Amino acid sequence: MALLCGCMLVLLCAFGSARATVDHDMDYGGVPLWINRLLGEPSVMSLQGRMDPAWFRTNNPQGCPHQCDCPIQWPTALYCDHRGLAHIPDSLPVTTQYLFLQANNISSLSSSVLANVTGLYWLILDHNQIQSDKFERASLQNQTQLRYLFANHNRLRSVPSGLPAGLKQLRLAHNRISSIGSGAFQHLHNLTVLLLQGNRLQTISDGELKGLGSLSLLDLSGNLFSSIPRYLPPSVQQLYLSNNSLSGLDEDSFFGFLDLKYLRLSHCGLKNRGIHSGVFNSSSLVELDLSYNKLTSIPTVPTTLQYLYLEANKIQEFNVTSFCREVGPLSYSMMKILRLDGNKLSYQLLPPDWVFCLRVLHRIYI
Repeated sequence: MALLCGCMLVLLCAFGSARATVDHDMDYGGVPLWINRLLGEPSVMSLQGRMDPAWFRTNNPQGCPHQCDCPIQWPTALYCDHRGLAHIPDSLPVTTQYLFLQANNISSLSSSVLANVTGLYWLILDHNQIQSDKFERASLQNQTQLRYLFANHNRLRSVPSGLPAGLKQLRLAHNRISSIGSGAFQHLHNLTVLLLQGNRLQTISDGELKGLGSLSLLDLSGNLFSSIPRYLPPSVQQLYLSNNSLSGLDEDSFFGFLDLKYLRLSHCGLKNRGIHSGVFNSSSLVELDLSYNKLTSIPTVPTTLQYLYLEANKIQEFNVTSFCREVGPLSYSMMKILRLDGNKLSYQLLPPDWVFCLRVLHRIYI
């Protein structure tokens, strides 16, 4: 019986690992890239040097550009990455659904290069030289099946317009984007992930993010914001704003979010005097990152918060009221992880009643 259970466990583990894999070798905008093998999705790992292209080309009935690899096990995938290409190859197979072009020297995306390929599902253009004036509006107009478009680490100065309405993820991290443009997202009602970190955005105007009714994750870290941008989609559950020089947080900085759960504000130069006492008063908030700022005391957080990161600040006092407005049998904080390391605190400075407030705490770092 024990042997049977052991075999079943091995099989379940193997099945679980086959369901989805994540590629740790490339930076796809900082959010892990999940591949579902049960849906027949190919690996995103480069085949360069890992297969004999001549053998596969001889035994593969479909036409394959000589600059690329077309593996038999993934007949809808085309690997043209890490080839030093200046242009997207001509005569792409019409069956192509997964087109990997990362780590080349491609500078343009024209309307003609993908004209014969209308079933694209993934298009990865990371680590190229693509410029906004060479990203033609009509280049993706026929790609009604496109769900994932990655163009991280390029030279874009604005968000491309005319994007397919079916997109689920748009990753444009680490470009030179300083403007979005009204109406750029008005048809992207299915978009759930938008990565714009590492760009040059200073503000977001009314209407620029209009249409993003399903957006769940928005990363605006590493831009030039001096205050929390307004007019953000209320559907956002994960909002990342780290590495911006924020002057402060107003009471309504995060007003209007329907279900905000994860908020990152590290490396923003925040000080206590610039933070309104009620800015984090949201019962939906699960995780709050305020690490690497200039805080001298712990801000007031909701009792429902579970993870709070305050490491590497200048905190020298621990106020129980920051976590619990009152302490009783039914009134206590739901905090599980609290990081206070890298501050001016020690266990000896904690008030004796802190354990009654943080009674479900799993771990505290001081």
